[in-house]
Amino acid sequence: MEPDVHPVLLTLCASARRENQPMTYERKVVTQTDEAADPGVAPAYAPAAPAAASRTSSVVDRTTMSPSGGEMIRRVVVLIFGIIQAFIIVRIVLLLLNAREGNDLVSFILNTSQLFVSPFIGIFNQDALKSGGSILDIAAIAALVGWSILEVIILWGVNLMRREPA
Repeated sequence: MEPDVHPVLLTLCASARRENQPMTYERKVVTQTDEAADPGVAPAYAPAAPAAASRTSSVVDRTTMSPSGGEMIRRVVVLIFGIIQAFIIVRIVLLLLNAREGNDLVSFILNTSQLFVSPFIGIFNQDALKSGGSILDIAAIAALVGWSILEVIILWGVNLMRREPA
């Protein structure tokens, strides 16, 4: 009888204690083989036999990897620009929903995001469209696009430096 091989189980074991801690990849292969009681007897005429003996074996392969310096730089860049973009997106939503600027959380988000939006104020003739109490901050949309383009350019430069030789 042919061995019955179970699918390969992949488990990623990573600890979130420190970012520099290496990741451990664990690959476990489990093989289960059923042995027939009497291989000389045809299966149609085989007498009722007790359960066939089975044998199980497993192999565990562990590999430890840590990110390279270029990968760490890429992660930091993505994190920083992600935080900037999140502040700008939340600013756009808060202004569209006419959030009360007297609220401490709203004023914190608007003041913090103003640091990232201010370089883009004045690019267009009109920086914001107002309807009722809602404001569509065009300068914030331009800032979101601008910071995203800057992120792509920086990531491109980081990827050029981390290329491995052929």
